[in-house]
Amino acid sequence: MSESKKTVKVTQTGSPIGRKPGQRETLIGLGLNKIRRSSELEDTPAVRGMIRKVAHLVKVEG
Repeated sequence: MSESKKTVKVTQTGSPIGRKPGQRETLIGLGLNKIRRSSELEDTPAVRGMIRKVAHLVKVEG
């Protein structure tokens, strides 16, 4: 009974230049640091909260 964990693909669409330091750190925590970079992450409440914090800088798929 192997359960496949749900994942979410996050792609950076905006620049952190001129943003608050916490937003830049959140992008790094999501594994993003350049525009159009993508990261595949496990869909957990913690990751969802981080995505919500920088929703204006990222695109979420799946």
